[in-house]
Amino acid sequence: MNDTAFATDAAIKSHIANWQRELGSVKRLSQNTLEAYSRDLGQFLNFLSAHCGGTVTIDTLNALRGADIRAFMAVRRQQSLGSRSLARALSALKSFFNHLEREGAVSTEALNTIRTPKMARSLPKALTVAEAKNTISTTAEMEERPWVAARDMAVLALCYGAGLRIAEALAITRSDLEDNSLRVTGKGGKVRLVPLIDSVRRSVKTYLELCPFKLWPDDPLFRGVRGGVLSPRLVQMRVVQLRAALGLPPSATPHALRHSFATHLLGRGGDLRAIQELLGHASLSTTQIYTAVDTDRLLESYRLAHPRA
Repeated sequence: MNDTAFATDAAIKSHIANWQRELGSVKRLSQNTLEAYSRDLGQFLNFLSAHCGGTVTIDTLNALRGADIRAFMAVRRQQSLGSRSLARALSALKSFFNHLEREGAVSTEALNTIRTPKMARSLPKALTVAEAKNTISTTAEMEERPWVAARDMAVLALCYGAGLRIAEALAITRSDLEDNSLRVTGKGGKVRLVPLIDSVRRSVKTYLELCPFKLWPDDPLFRGVRGGVLSPRLVQMRVVQLRAALGLPPSATPHALRHSFATHLLGRGGDLRAIQELLGHASLSTTQIYTAVDTDRLLESYRLAHPRA
């Protein structure tokens, strides 16, 4: 972790390496979360080095006070870091210090005195059914190469028609495909089986027929124009083009298609537990946010349509 290259001594560097291995192999955090946690810890240790005036050692961490951590949080807040990112940074620090305590290296209660920043409740912004369908069907008009158009349509169809995260869609291999379902590896390495509706299955089949590259069973299915693994950035850029063409708001993203999947299922009477399983949410409380989304949409329709509203 380069952020701590000049901030800590060798002992802490060794603990950091062990902590990162534990997060990856034991707790099975995603690569993005692991990188974010490592970055948060690096920023804290560099802050502590300047704050305390020297190399950070185990003794430095044992002497840590709540005021030191609050000072770090205040600096990060001044740097326009939002509450969600501050909460993640605090979570990263707690994870690292818990690791140190298990190793018998540090015993400190300083972190327990810090309250997690309050976060404004953020509701997913779903597209309408027509907007979601048009986003997928218009994709072919954005691309002259038939196989690339088919690829992008298949990826977006998986986001809306199967509720996949963009990273999940791009990680699919040929061996994950079954006749009427798809094996998806989600956050934390959790595997779930997602049924495929006919339109999604046809989109994937069309891409497979047109793709010019050899697709081995255990390699990612979706390929860039040079044959490498498709970058999520390219899919995001495609959706930016579609937003401009269709006049959609900035909130229309690949992930918004996943939100739309859940919102539309719930609006048609879908069971919340089933939607939880389809989305791969570990907790039902995460899925319950969509009940608020659906209620908001109903209230908005009421306000627009009712003669006494």
